Amino acid sequence: MREIGLLRNSIQEYAWGSTTAISELLGQAGQSDKPQAELWMGTHPKAPSEVLQDGVWKSLLELVKEHPEEILGKQIARRFHNKLPFLFKVLAAAKPLSIQAHPNREQARRGFIRENELGIPLEAPNRNYRDDNHKPEIICALTVFWALKGFREVKEIIRLLDKIQSPGLAEALTSLRDQPNREGLKGFFRHLMTMEKGKQHQIVDEAVGSAEKLANGDGVWQWMVKLNLEYPRDIGVLSAIFLNLVQLKPGQAMYLPAGELHAYLEGVGIELMANSDNVLRGGLTPKHIDVQELLNILNFTEGEVDILRPKGLGSGEAVYQTGTSEFVLSTITVGEGAPFKSSRNRSVEIMICTEGAAGVTDLSNGEMTRLPKGGSVIVPAAVAQYSIEGDATLYKAAVPL
Repeated sequence: MREIGLLRNSIQEYAWGSTTAISELLGQAGQSDKPQAELWMGTHPKAPSEVLQDGVWKSLLELVKEHPEEILGKQIARRFHNKLPFLFKVLAAAKPLSIQAHPNREQARRGFIRENELGIPLEAPNRNYRDDNHKPEIICALTVFWALKGFREVKEIIRLLDKIQSPGLAEALTSLRDQPNREGLKGFFRHLMTMEKGKQHQIVDEAVGSAEKLANGDGVWQWMVKLNLEYPRDIGVLSAIFLNLVQLKPGQAMYLPAGELHAYLEGVGIELMANSDNVLRGGLTPKHIDVQELLNILNFTEGEVDILRPKGLGSGEAVYQTGTSEFVLSTITVGEGAPFKSSRNRSVEIMICTEGAAGVTDLSNGEMTRLPKGGSVIVPAAVAQYSIEGDATLYKAAVPL
């Protein structure tokens, strides 16, 4: 495959998805019958993209297997064993997702081997590790996007806990005051996650009762009430107290490394991640929660969230810098008299148009692929150089060289 290819992508229908956001992005009239949560662009075996070639739609997964060096480039094919190392998504959350974290590469490798040796089927609901890879990811807001990310500073957690005045938490709060550091935070979290269900329900009831009285002020209390409506009496309702509440404005992003506890709450964003499906959950879900394994992988560093803004590279491109080896996310803006021309030193790229319309031209043969709003393409490494013209905003996923 040596030409730019138009993509057809799968939509994942999860209960927390939006009935309008992805339809609007794709220019489809009306709302969908079912919640549409994620649009997947890539080669994940669960839902690989298809590429239009000579009037026929072909699996991108199969094309990469057949032509790894043409599509990925020699260096990337060698480094990632002839596989596309990232999964590119549009994520549309109308309801909160589960609290979760992802293992690092070594934890994933060990966990995958251990569960295989135990004979746990890959699709079993109690499986933690479905592959042996890590899953760093970045989320970039297309609309106002709400999330929880990383532990708050302990002094701030204590301040918020004092406001809800939960008798059921008195002992744990005293312990956290006595040890206001990383180890104390780990002990506090372990205490919450391992206490008996009836005690958890009592504490959530007490906390939400206080939050309802405070909900006209800080967003923390408003989100606690909302979370309890979606997941009544789930201990994860308290996550709005011990995790940082983040509001991303369109164009802002945040990076989620291994071990970072987080939850996406509401909004539409572009998500880019290493090609893995390893998730350890910690609440706001009816799915399997393995508390001990979650505690094993979590990073209990406290602190504020680093909001990422794109750094301009010139020619209309700006990059979100994370230092991850599997992927790099950038945005490309073109307008009248302001086209974009790619570098010749590049790897495989997938792009999606989120605003306006553009044409992507292979400069070696002059062939143009039209890209309306919601349209996406793959540009193989074998395409030496391309340009983009029009009036549009695009997001691009690539592999750093």
